[in-house]
Amino acid sequence: MSGACYTATTRERFFPGKSMQERDVGSRCLRDWIDCAARHHPDKLCIVSAENGRAITYGELRALTGRIAAYLRGRGLGPNDRVVLLADNSIEHLGCYLGIMAYGATICTVHVEMNRHHLERILGALKPRLVVFEERLNLEPILGASSAPRLALGTWKGEKSGGFYAAVAKCDASTAGVHARGKDDAVILFTSGTTELPKGVVLSFRELLSNAEATADAFGISGADRIYDFRSYNWCSAQTLSALAPLARGATLIVGRKFSRSRFFDHIKEYDATIAAGNPTTIGMLLDADAATRSADVPTLRFVISSSAPLPLEQWERFERQFGIRISQGYGCSEIGWIAAHPGEERRLGTVGAPLPYHRLRLVDAEGRALPCGEIGSVELGGFEDNDYRYLADDGTITISSRGRAKTGDQGFLDAEGFLHLTGREKGVIIRGGVNISPLEIENVLMQRPEIIEAATVGVPDRLYGEEVVSYVVARPGAFVDPDEILRYCASRLPTFKAPKHIFLSKDLPRSERGKLDRKALVERWKLQSAGQPADREPNRLDTLPPRDAADRISG
Repeated sequence: MSGACYTATTRERFFPGKSMQERDVGSRCLRDWIDCAARHHPDKLCIVSAENGRAITYGELRALTGRIAAYLRGRGLGPNDRVVLLADNSIEHLGCYLGIMAYGATICTVHVEMNRHHLERILGALKPRLVVFEERLNLEPILGASSAPRLALGTWKGEKSGGFYAAVAKCDASTAGVHARGKDDAVILFTSGTTELPKGVVLSFRELLSNAEATADAFGISGADRIYDFRSYNWCSAQTLSALAPLARGATLIVGRKFSRSRFFDHIKEYDATIAAGNPTTIGMLLDADAATRSADVPTLRFVISSSAPLPLEQWERFERQFGIRISQGYGCSEIGWIAAHPGEERRLGTVGAPLPYHRLRLVDAEGRALPCGEIGSVELGGFEDNDYRYLADDGTITISSRGRAKTGDQGFLDAEGFLHLTGREKGVIIRGGVNISPLEIENVLMQRPEIIEAATVGVPDRLYGEEVVSYVVARPGAFVDPDEILRYCASRLPTFKAPKHIFLSKDLPRSERGKLDRKALVERWKLQSAGQPADREPNRLDTLPPRDAADRISG
């Protein structure tokens, strides 16, 4: 028995002398978490829908995952067989996600809104045994090109439900999951794009479940907590913090379909949430709403978690001052899970918390030498000495990016108390509203225009989104560039969140002595232009898309 839903003392009784790194944390671990809570509190709410109050208890989840196990066994699925889930947040999404993984197969989650243009390629690489999809997402034209069997997701306990949940309902609950070991694949998820195309990250049961357990410890989550999270459960952050960590502690998840600025505090109050998830963009939206909510109005709320992008200290202090609610800033990445965290009651302003102990995190210099406290270096960690950090290749094979230890691409330092401070990124990835955007993808779209000879895209400071996307273009000699047309062109070929919001015409682009594009200098040029100062050798034109909706809704 895994024992991870028990106290540390009980875990020691089940695994005497064994550290987290030494345990074989396979699919049986997840089944034990569910079984433990269902035995002790069968009628306790496990997952609640914030929008309509529909809920599933731990006893019902145990029965549901048992039926899913019987269904998958009937289809002949085993460890490392892949099931693709194309759906937005819901009880049905989470029930399918947990059931497939508890059985021991590999669940593949894809954020449809942000990867629709890449779905055909993604499905070709995954080569799934089954595709489960939400009908309202209008995916039939794309799925029709795939040879994989597919089922509509359907509705849990729906009277007229079809598809996956109807098929599962016909099965008798079974405890016979397959024996997926710790190094077998638990989940394949796709990043929001730090490269030109979304990367398929492959996480083993050991990586995923160990991180969920450590995350529960780091944020001080107990069985008494009720966690409210609207972020997409197709991404690692929400999966580990809110889908899995509550199971490890027998807590309750309140799942929101998407972020709603007008309902955020209402949902917390209505469901007595004790912890709420967010990111700098949603925190900024709450501040802009100038809501009258105070901590006394949501007395059960311990703290709000901010992650996905750096939270400016001024914004952090302003939120706590305005609402009287503490923020706990955490840090992680898709390839690893949560890396640093701390309960809000013990948070340290300006830091992302303390590194999770099992990661054995350190800051290193360019030669890989460990640096002392206070010195800035690259973030490096390795929770398991024999671990492979893996990606899915386009041909469906697994590639290994590093073994044993890995670098996150971030820079920072540890202070004397052991708290991690992040100071920047090693590469010029844009983080808009917590979503990673590759400048290269946008530049490749711009360079398809015959009138453009050079293009560069950068992220510039934005009060609401943290960073906004702007592009600089150089016209081909003798050609005319119409910024309005370029903006419409990008909007037709890129998801809205990736399309540049400003186009600057420039005579040239700043480059280093070795001829490499100097993105930092381009950001400085933008700052001068925004201040009304000359920054180029000829006037630039600035054109923008229509103003964004003030009630913009965020899904991740």
